[in-house]
Amino acid sequence: MDEPTDSRRDAASTIFNLPAYRVIDAFDLPDGGRRVVVESTDPPGCTTCGVIATRVHSRRSQLVRDIPHAGAVQVVWAKRRWFCPEDLCPVATFAEATMQVPRLARSTTRLRGALVEAVIISGRAVSETARAHGVSWPMVQAALTAASLVLPDVNTLAVRRLGIDEHRYRSVRFIRDAEGAWTRYEPWMSTIVDLDTAGVLGVVDGRGAAGVGQWLHARGPAWLARIEVVAIDPSAAFRKALREHLPRAAVSVDAFHLVKLANDALTKVRQRLARDNHGRRGRLVDPAWANRRLLLRGADTLSPKAWTRLQRVFLTDDPTDELSAAWGIKEQLRRLLASDTLEQARQERMVLGYYVDVADMAETDRLWATITTWWPQIETLILTGATNAKTEAANTSIKQIKRTARGYRNPANYRARILLASAARTAA
Repeated sequence: MDEPTDSRRDAASTIFNLPAYRVIDAFDLPDGGRRVVVESTDPPGCTTCGVIATRVHSRRSQLVRDIPHAGAVQVVWAKRRWFCPEDLCPVATFAEATMQVPRLARSTTRLRGALVEAVIISGRAVSETARAHGVSWPMVQAALTAASLVLPDVNTLAVRRLGIDEHRYRSVRFIRDAEGAWTRYEPWMSTIVDLDTAGVLGVVDGRGAAGVGQWLHARGPAWLARIEVVAIDPSAAFRKALREHLPRAAVSVDAFHLVKLANDALTKVRQRLARDNHGRRGRLVDPAWANRRLLLRGADTLSPKAWTRLQRVFLTDDPTDELSAAWGIKEQLRRLLASDTLEQARQERMVLGYYVDVADMAETDRLWATITTWWPQIETLILTGATNAKTEAANTSIKQIKRTARGYRNPANYRARILLASAARTAA
């Protein structure tokens, strides 16, 4: 039997809008749903030789999962098997396949695309997406995994600047060993980001040198040779991995983490003074404790009213002037990190060292030791301006992914979600 393979778009086919298909029947089901029967309109080519077929061998109905249309819709494909017209072809008959329903598929391409878009673009949970589309959780995850497999290979990307930072993959757990002792386990992962595009390049286990080192080792020599600078937080483990695998790349330490260390030192000084002066922890009646957040703010961001409050703290709750000294050291470090040239940075460093010597406090001495240890990386920061801001932004997005999913148990699924979300954000 010969049949024409072309078709025109009727009203029902236009509304249903499944590419390369036309609606041939539609009716209501007893349970309140609807069934739509479709058939393909594209000329079928033999799967072996590619010759266009014109004769139908047989028909059968195939249930196909598709996106909802104003409620649940049951889609039935009136699938045809065709005779191959080529005499020399080893295949006598073949089943038709389309772009929307490829060979062996049981769902439409647009459904799988809608699932990925709902999870990645809209930020919906996999379980909620599965319920909304009337499919199973494994199907949604399979669509995400398939989408992650077609992401660009990292080795093909021209990357000049990297950012590396850690984040907690799961909540803290306590594991009991064979002897009955409990061990604290913190499941960390490290994020590797392209600082030019803010795209996540990889997510590796742990926050030590091993995970980052293995990821870098997997890159080719030409790829590694293009890396000019890497921004990290003050992590000796990350620095060790970079020295081994990227010896020629400059390493920049993130300014945010250095200022945080200064704020931590200031907080420790305030807490020590509260114990020494009051014999207890700070309370609301103590000006230093009541204005503890004000102490951590940058001097250049304070209003006149805030300056008055800060001066009141130093006059009434700082009898030894140690709190004001720690605050001044923190602000001097901020001025150092804001330097425009290396010469200016070195001058600010001399001033900072003088402040630390005059203060003579254990907390600020430790801060100074850190600054001295990481001074080559601070110089790189001044010269290149490379910070981990985009890496921190990626970690913020990762935390949102974890909150949406209420946590992850499968690291592979976790990485797929992160890489897909980053690729979508970068493309946008």
